[in-house]
Amino acid sequence: MKALHARYPFLSAAREAVEAAGVDLAELVASDSAVVERGLERVEWAVTEGTVGEPHRRTRVELLSYPVARVLVSLVDEHILLRRYARAEAATAYDRFSDELTATAEFQSTRTERLDLQALLTEFDLAGHVHAVAGEDEAYRVDVGTYLEHTAGQWGDEWRLVNRPLSDGQVPIDEDELLLIVRQAVRRRVEDGLPLSVPDAIAAELEDEAERVREVLADLDLTRDIDTVVPDLFPPCMRHLLDRVQKGDHLEHHSRFAIAAFLTSIGMTTDEIVELFQVNPGFGEEATRYQVDHIRGETSPTEYSAPACATMQSYGDCVNKDDICEDVINESHPLNYYEHRLEDADEEELVDWREGGDDE
Repeated sequence: MKALHARYPFLSAAREAVEAAGVDLAELVASDSAVVERGLERVEWAVTEGTVGEPHRRTRVELLSYPVARVLVSLVDEHILLRRYARAEAATAYDRFSDELTATAEFQSTRTERLDLQALLTEFDLAGHVHAVAGEDEAYRVDVGTYLEHTAGQWGDEWRLVNRPLSDGQVPIDEDELLLIVRQAVRRRVEDGLPLSVPDAIAAELEDEAERVREVLADLDLTRDIDTVVPDLFPPCMRHLLDRVQKGDHLEHHSRFAIAAFLTSIGMTTDEIVELFQVNPGFGEEATRYQVDHIRGETSPTEYSAPACATMQSYGDCVNKDDICEDVINESHPLNYYEHRLEDADEEELVDWREGGDDE
């Protein structure tokens, strides 16, 4: 096992090194406390600090702590944890390869194994889609399909394709932006396959560590109810239904239920939702208020959640699917999508619709 693999455990070469070593994960978690402790630390730091902490001094421990951390994330199985963990691994890797790629020749010569940019691009199937160019303002051009695929989760208008001088199917970027795109590729690699199906024997050995992660999540209240209304961040299906409501279109019962249940789930009051529906044909305040209160469980024994994606699809309400729906996190519920967008957004730029920040 090489130091390079420990620094970048998501690399295919690192996975092959673990397989070649014949590591039995069940035996590992039962007998190697150092690996388990470092795996737990990776996850705890991901939640609290946004990184995976300082590397262990032993290469083997550092490398094997990565699959242990993935198992812990899978055992807890909270989508917020999964996202935070994947982002933390990607952020740590980004810091490391950014430093390594820009290090002085003297520093680079001290490492027998180091990562170079071409190898990094090849690892994520980017090499054939990223083209080096001459010029002061642009260092690379990226094929537009690849650009869109790997910038879907980037925050900021500067990443929008409309703000880029697209030419011959390619988008210009500088070196810093290229490394950010690689960071996104790392995040997606880490997320891939999570949550894992964990054998009972391994789950039993890691029961205490999984409970510790749950306690950390509870302490930070990361699974709190949403109470922020930012329509621009709604999933496409709910944005579409909201637009139809505001235009006064007639909605079928299942569509009205879906948007009303979604809005109650993100913190809107009955009064706010009733006011929203006033422009709808056949609006009746008493009936609408009763229906919304019924959904939120005030006039019924059940508090209803917004329909899952599969249900939205079956009723024909799943429309305008974007990259987040399709590729980024393979969402199964509109609320998961919305939480993902809120989590990735800059909190200082979030303006709650109810505070008059949305013209609609």
